[in-house]
Amino acid sequence: MSIRLKHAITGALAVAAAATSLAGITVPAAAADKFKTFLSMSYIGNDWQAEAANMLNAMAASGPYRDKVDLQAQVAGPNAQRQIQQINAMVQQGADAIIVYPISPTALNQVVKSACDKGVVVIAYDSIIEEPCAYNVHIDQKAWGTQSAEWLVDKLGGKGNVVMVTGVPGTTVDDLRNAGAKEVFAKHPDINVVAEVNGMWSQAVARTELSKVLATRSWDEIDGLWMQAGCYTANSMQSEAGIADADLRPCAGEASNGGRIQMLPVGTEVEGANGTYRPMGAQRWSSGSQNFTGALALKLAVKKLEGGDIPTLTDVAQNIVTNENVKYCVEGTWQEMKDGCNVFPPALVPNPGWFASIFSEETPEVGLNAALVGQPEF
Repeated sequence: MSIRLKHAITGALAVAAAATSLAGITVPAAAADKFKTFLSMSYIGNDWQAEAANMLNAMAASGPYRDKVDLQAQVAGPNAQRQIQQINAMVQQGADAIIVYPISPTALNQVVKSACDKGVVVIAYDSIIEEPCAYNVHIDQKAWGTQSAEWLVDKLGGKGNVVMVTGVPGTTVDDLRNAGAKEVFAKHPDINVVAEVNGMWSQAVARTELSKVLATRSWDEIDGLWMQAGCYTANSMQSEAGIADADLRPCAGEASNGGRIQMLPVGTEVEGANGTYRPMGAQRWSSGSQNFTGALALKLAVKKLEGGDIPTLTDVAQNIVTNENVKYCVEGTWQEMKDGCNVFPPALVPNPGWFASIFSEETPEVGLNAALVGQPEF
């Protein structure tokens, strides 16, 4: 079955699959010999979190793991105390492993230590848990902030007015990215951060916050943007304001598929392109936290439970995409991604805010369908 046909069949189920991935049991009821595994999520109000959960569920449903893992998910929201209570309950229910997106690097330390003492394997993905018994799987978030800011400074020739749009406050991801970027900007006295707003890693929130900035200053007073999420939206807003594609402000930020489509040269034939979800030749630095980190964390948890050794920190490499290496995927197959494609047709991915950072050679079990609807490759 072709990937295009798969999407025709499963597209109508995408919303239901995403909802299922974030609440309740997502894998058939466990046999006695399955590892009882929980997913503990904090903030879920963005595309990245939904995709990461889809990919984790797809890994649990894949051939190598469907007979090994009973996976259940709970969502705490941006509330550390609630996440602590849920993790305690998971341990009491006999958890073998807990995969967690922590709302805080330190608030969970005590409950995680208690879980470890009872033999539970605890692995955090993307964000960080500082308790030494926990395992962590993530990119170097401070390097993300540093490298994105360096690219923007270079594009601006070391001077200009910059707007910063940050992420979910309190998370290590947000703190480290902001710190890295600000260290770079501080080294360049002619770079002026004229506004800093919180975008919550959401295209919709980014639009709201940018609109507030534009109520007090025009696009003529903004030379560049540093956005943990929202470059697609910023380009769209400029286009809506009548700014020509060639004059779009350079933007360093997230790996949204819409933003990467906008990076493609003007005139590139893209299936399903429309409106601002089209090639614009936009100047971009695009990288994400890698949506497969939760799925990789599950693989590592199973390896540990089966007696293998895993590193305390799995440092996941960034996949940085610029105008020089952006490459259009025609079908979106795993092999295509292995060969270097990194942006998908709007016809396959209608949501421009969807994150395109889904490929890893370490997770062949999950690909495009996994990120979209929780369906494994095999």
